[in-house]
Amino acid sequence: MHPLVSSDSSTWPGEFPKSSQLFISALGTTRGNAGGFENQRKIDYDLNLALAKAAKEAGTKHYVLISSGGANPNSPFGYPKMKGELEEAVKALDFEHCIILRPGLIVGERNESRMAEGVFRKIASAAGCVSNGLKDFWAQDADVIGRAAVKAGMNCLEGKEGEKFRILGQSDIVRMGRTEWK
Repeated sequence: MHPLVSSDSSTWPGEFPKSSQLFISALGTTRGNAGGFENQRKIDYDLNLALAKAAKEAGTKHYVLISSGGANPNSPFGYPKMKGELEEAVKALDFEHCIILRPGLIVGERNESRMAEGVFRKIASAAGCVSNGLKDFWAQDADVIGRAAVKAGMNCLEGKEGEKFRILGQSDIVRMGRTEWK
């Protein structure tokens, strides 16, 4: 593992290690934290794509991206359109394997939350107390998503991923991050 620790994210693509076989990106922010949609795009699209290109140039074979459940390059809405455009751009880099996770609402401990998102997180938490199945089809725990991304990457490294490009939806994420994670 090679963490990128500089607080200047513009240097990250140049710091990409040459020996890495797997790159997992969970990089993203909110419009509010970024100070507007254009600044959010600089992180969620531009920086993600720059890192993916740096990974490809460094010889990385396997790329895992945590995207968004509504990602669609043809969406009339900014956020899902941006996420869909990123997915298409990363796919075009032609990694040996490219796995994209599309989680729903991400639940779990957070330092900050938007009001509506906070309400839905509480509903998801209550539903999860009754049964994980009530929550899993529309909201996933952050740790489950993280484990699914690692599991997808490990499957690539171990030769267990047969598809060059694959999108993992919410049920796939839950299965890999909760059931198959060992």
